[in-house]
Amino acid sequence: MRSPKLAALELKRFGRGKLPRAALAALLLLPLLYGALYLWSFWDPYGKLDKIPVALVNADTGATVKGDRLTAGDDISGKLLDSKTFDWHRTSAAEARKGVANGTYYLSLTVPSDFSRQIATSSGKSPETGALKVRTNDANNYIVGQISRSVFSEVRAAASTKASRGFYDNIFISFADIHGETEKAAKSADKLGKGIGKAKKGADDLAKGLAKAKKGSRDLKSGLGTLYQGSGTLKTGAGGVADGTQSLSDKVNDVAAKVRPFLKEHGKEIGDVSQLVADASQKASDSLDTLPETTATAVTRARKASDGLAADYRTRCEGAVPPDPDCPALKKSVAAADTAADVAEDVNKLVQDHTTQLDALGGHLDDLHDQALWLARNAPHLGTDLDTAVRKVNALNSGAQKVAKGAGTLHTGLSTAKTGASDLDSGVGKARGGADTLGGGMFRLVDGSGKLSGGLHDGADKIPDYGKQDRDARTEVMADPVRLVNQALHKAPNYGTGFAPYFIPLSLWVGAMVAYMLIQPLNKRALAVGASSWRIAFAGWLPVAAIGVFQTLALMAVLHWAIGLQMARAAGTLGFLMLVTACFAAIVQWLNARFGPAGRILVLALLMLQLTSAGGTYPVQTSPRFFNAIHPFLPMTYVVDGLRRLITGGGLGPVWLACGVLLGFSVAALALTAWSARRRQVWSVDRLHPELSL
Repeated sequence: MRSPKLAALELKRFGRGKLPRAALAALLLLPLLYGALYLWSFWDPYGKLDKIPVALVNADTGATVKGDRLTAGDDISGKLLDSKTFDWHRTSAAEARKGVANGTYYLSLTVPSDFSRQIATSSGKSPETGALKVRTNDANNYIVGQISRSVFSEVRAAASTKASRGFYDNIFISFADIHGETEKAAKSADKLGKGIGKAKKGADDLAKGLAKAKKGSRDLKSGLGTLYQGSGTLKTGAGGVADGTQSLSDKVNDVAAKVRPFLKEHGKEIGDVSQLVADASQKASDSLDTLPETTATAVTRARKASDGLAADYRTRCEGAVPPDPDCPALKKSVAAADTAADVAEDVNKLVQDHTTQLDALGGHLDDLHDQALWLARNAPHLGTDLDTAVRKVNALNSGAQKVAKGAGTLHTGLSTAKTGASDLDSGVGKARGGADTLGGGMFRLVDGSGKLSGGLHDGADKIPDYGKQDRDARTEVMADPVRLVNQALHKAPNYGTGFAPYFIPLSLWVGAMVAYMLIQPLNKRALAVGASSWRIAFAGWLPVAAIGVFQTLALMAVLHWAIGLQMARAAGTLGFLMLVTACFAAIVQWLNARFGPAGRILVLALLMLQLTSAGGTYPVQTSPRFFNAIHPFLPMTYVVDGLRRLITGGGLGPVWLACGVLLGFSVAALALTAWSARRRQVWSVDRLHPELSL
């Protein structure tokens, strides 16, 4: 009898009576208990978080920032209530603490009373960190605590971003202020550079002027030296003139006292003599250059006139009989003429001794000429004017004395001026050297001010000056510089879809395991008649594989139409699961055929090993080394990887690999089952009296 007929006979056993039929129906639906019920129970837990009761405590009192009211706690609380992330309950701090402790609330979120104040400090001088307080109790539910950490991380990031905006906004405003002040400084540096340029020109002009001043001070020093020597000579000459005028004044006063009565009586004679004096002084004044010669001539003439008058006196008065009645008056005239001749001699002597003072004497001679003319014109009242003439002579003497004194003062002053001119020349020389140094320094200042101005302009160009729009954009970026752009390739729409590749093979393995509890792995009749071992193996495998096909169809129908599982490749998924159930049936068949009742325990143990090493929940790399070591050698590993690509999408490389592996496992298991069938055809003591039977 062929293997299909043997398989059909095995299945016909379930058509005899109600219980066998019920058993077969239960066998077909058994994978639903593992696959559909498990997936249905946590199909979309993250979509139902709004059913989880959570306590919200908002103790924030708010804060005032630059005149604006900040209520960060109210803002966060409002957003949390609108988000429907959890089933939020506004409570007091005591109620939240009690609720988390007794399980009324799975967790609590507390916004402290100073939260807004701490947020406000982020844009101030002493920033502080705002703290949101989360209280969990893993005794209520550990998974809720893990979910809350993820959710509240997003809440914390949002709050931190808002706090950072004010801080960075102040930084950008400060940049704008620094930019403006730097531009002002650059403009001031430009003005400074222009001013220093003018100052440099002034320093250059000062150096040139001081060079000229140095030459002038040198000439002044030399000229004052010459003047000092001349003033010495003037002092000596003025002293001599003063002595002469003093003598003249003394004599004039003495003569005036003697001749005053005579002058009143003999005005005419005096007028004549005065005219002579006037003429002589006029000539002396007009001919100052020839004054020595003129005074000498005047002395000769005066003396000749005096001698003539004396000779006339002698003729008329000494030898005449009777004597002339005018002899007394004539005698006085002789005496006056003699005195005048003496005066002329004294004047000539004075002029000869003081030729360097002729310029000063010219003025005095002009005065003398004027006075003499005045005396000649006023001879009739000469006596009356004598006192005036005497006063003028005295004034002349006084002036000469003052000239002598002034010449002495001038000489002393020129000595001081000479010393001052020497110091001035030395000081101007030092000033010239300083002006040259100043010019060099001003040149460096011009160069430095140019570099300063250029550097400030370059710095102002480099310092950002953001407007409100740019500042807001940059504040937004710096407050939240890194954003997660989640691009999921072949994303599973919910939690159940993600775990379906794990629970579907689990349910199919359990289905095969329970199937071989009802169906014999090796047909006893075929064994008894000595049928081929391969035929026996296929006869025991085909019924379970057929049942597995119906199990797969029932399971996937419920998952798709009842629960909502969406498959990227539905036909491929069904075909792949047919191969999976065939492979699982072959493996379970061999374990039962080879080890008998103990094989059922091995089937269960192998299931546990596959579930823990297939990476169906957490990545296998997070498991201990033992599970990483057996991971590549178990079929469910490849089934999970292949189903993930068929259900959620992606490349088919893992699917083809899984198909090859499953075919290999299937062929190997069937070969081992055939070998076990061959052994079972030989009876032994162990078969007659097994150590364990189930």
